Amino acid sequence: QVQLVESGGGSVQAGGSLRLSCAASRYTDCMGWFRQTPGKEREGVAYLTDIGTAMYADSVKARFTISRDNAGNTLYLQMNSLKPEDTAMYYCAARWATDYCTLSRAHYNSWGQGTQVTVSS
Repeated sequence: QVQLVESGGGSVQAGGSLRLSCAASRYTDCMGWFRQTPGKEREGVAYLTDIGTAMYADSVKARFTISRDNAGNTLYLQMNSLKPEDTAMYYCAARWATDYCTLSRAHYNSWGQGTQVTVSS
């Protein structure tokens, strides 16, 4: 099991930026960010593989950037040009013992508690 702790959420006006962080208790091969709003399914936002390959949902491409620190135990999500529709609870996720990543939540076996992002117009 991997423990994940997110931080960095908050409230911002449209067009603003936020940086989310996720501290992991150990390194894992695949880490990602998901988000969820009330009454909707949790959706994949971005993932990052152990060799540095990143993938983004179409809705956040060119605005969000996923990255890791050098040790690989802290995951980041830089969110720029935020829109009201980005408002959601954001979750960090990890999957170990895997040779691939996806934006499907079913692939991940550890989750953080979430951090709220609110974007006002």
